[in-house]
Amino acid sequence: MFLLNAINLSGKVVLQLRDDRKLIGVLRSFDQFANVVMEGAYERIIVGDLYCDMQLGLYVVRGENVVLTGELDLEREELPQHMTRVSEAEITRAQKAEREVVQRSIRKKVGISGF
Repeated sequence: MFLLNAINLSGKVVLQLRDDRKLIGVLRSFDQFANVVMEGAYERIIVGDLYCDMQLGLYVVRGENVVLTGELDLEREELPQHMTRVSEAEITRAQKAEREVVQRSIRKKVGISGF
């Protein structure tokens, strides 16, 4: 909560949420419970070296879901140069492929341990 007081209203912020989503937008308001209102918000989805920004617009986040809040420096690049921006369809396919790899790995570990 104290960190939100230090962040400039109308400044660009990134929120890390409990479900591991990353939201970026302009901070418009917050309260004592860390509920946040963001304008021009978008969710940044990163899979390997690919990323996509899903537009959300005006967005309200309940404070109990906020894990981390940070102010972004408008002067600096947000992402490393090796990252490639892709469409929503492409990032969705990449997420699905990544989930399948993780699930196969879990099934393999569970199968080996005899569960």
